Amino acid sequence: MMTEAIGHANGAAGTVGDTGMDRRVDRTARPWWRGRVAAGAVMLAAAAAWVAHVLPASGSTDVAAASLDTAVVTRAPFADYLPLRATVVPRLTTLVGVLSGGHVETLLVQDGAIVTRGQPLATLANPALRLDVLTREAQIASQLGSVAGENLGIARYRLDRAGQLAQAHYELLKARRELAVRQQLHEAGFVSDAGVKSYAEEAAYQQQRLDQLQAGRDAEARITQTQGARLDDTLGRLERNLSAVRAGLDALTIRAPSDGRLLNFTIQPGQALRPGDPAGQVDSEGEWKLTADVDEYFLGRIAVGQPASADGLRLRVAKVLPAVKDGRFRVELALEGTPPAGLNRGQALDVRITLGSTAPALVAPVGGWLDAGAGASAFVLDADGQHARRRPVRTGRHTPEQVEILAGLAPGDRIVTSSTASVKGDLLNIR
Repeated sequence: MMTEAIGHANGAAGTVGDTGMDRRVDRTARPWWRGRVAAGAVMLAAAAAWVAHVLPASGSTDVAAASLDTAVVTRAPFADYLPLRATVVPRLTTLVGVLSGGHVETLLVQDGAIVTRGQPLATLANPALRLDVLTREAQIASQLGSVAGENLGIARYRLDRAGQLAQAHYELLKARRELAVRQQLHEAGFVSDAGVKSYAEEAAYQQQRLDQLQAGRDAEARITQTQGARLDDTLGRLERNLSAVRAGLDALTIRAPSDGRLLNFTIQPGQALRPGDPAGQVDSEGEWKLTADVDEYFLGRIAVGQPASADGLRLRVAKVLPAVKDGRFRVELALEGTPPAGLNRGQALDVRITLGSTAPALVAPVGGWLDAGAGASAFVLDADGQHARRRPVRTGRHTPEQVEILAGLAPGDRIVTSSTASVKGDLLNIR
């Protein structure tokens, strides 16, 4: 009974304590679904952030950093020159042509020989041409004989006219002498007036005859002079025709057109050749020039007279051939001064053509970036190096190492120099 009393007392005390300061407050339990929603929201936000990081933004392209080449835009001396690979060729090449057709009869020199101008190289056989030449020679010789006969006739006529004048002079002198004698006798009273008159009439007749002969000689001299000039012209033409006809036979001999080395002389005995067929060429020996093919971009920047250099050689642009083929045109370079020993036909040399003077400029390295719109834009890297943005750029002169920047970039800008031709957007995401 004692124990039960104590237990009731404790129970009563605990009841009083619960209603006082130490009363326990029971919490209301949360719904089971509220914790899962919160976790799902967190996971969704994380996924969205990951997608935003992985997927490129609209108008951008992801590229690997290892696949990009970059360089810094700087202000530096710009050497305006053009490097070329040029080939040594003879300064003058003259073709050996066939003037008259025929069959090769004799070869007088071999391919590769040094020849002089006019030296016979081969002879041709053409019987029909020889017969034609002989016939025409006979015809021209006959015409020359006719012209010579006419000239001889004119000379004889002039000689006859001169004889007639001399005879008339003599007859006039004789008549005047007789008249003088008769006049003296008339004054002495030995001859009548009638006797003097007949001698005076004879002297007047001889004077008139001489005057007529002289007048006729002057008129005939003008006519024969014109006729003689025409005959001389005809004679000259006939002689030139005769020389040309005989040259037809000389054309059966193939000759060297200039001094030099004979090349491509590959004709064989018995081979039939037609007029105009090439028989070889003669290259100037020891006289050289250089030729090079140049990209059409430089067509407006290369002009005759520009200086150039190659392995210690002083050169100048001698000729610009503006015809563009496969995107390139050809230039010829002449050597300044005496050509050095050791140059050989076909030898290749590295040449630098000076296009302008060296001066400070804003420059960037050349690269594939210039292929995208001919350098109309460049991708400039942000400060963090994680993105590169397209920027319009205007370029100027080019060299194999540098390109002049005229607008769009500033010193210190880092640009992508590898090819970006396949990039469509204006933003690169560098991973």
